[in-house]
Amino acid sequence: MAKNNSRVKIGLKCSESGDINYTTTKNSKTTTEKLEIKKYCPRLRKHTVHKEVKLKS
Repeated sequence: MAKNNSRVKIGLKCSESGDINYTTTKNSKTTTEKLEIKKYCPRLRKHTVHKEVKLKS
């Protein structure tokens, strides 16, 4: 069986420091809105909101 190419690679960018700290994949057909997750920012050493950004690849 062939792989379904509906999953896209995205980065999670810290809203306070501006660093892309995490990468993940999401199904672009079922999840059309942008992800917004509270994750740990190593530069600031605290939990902040990370928003989805498109990766260059």
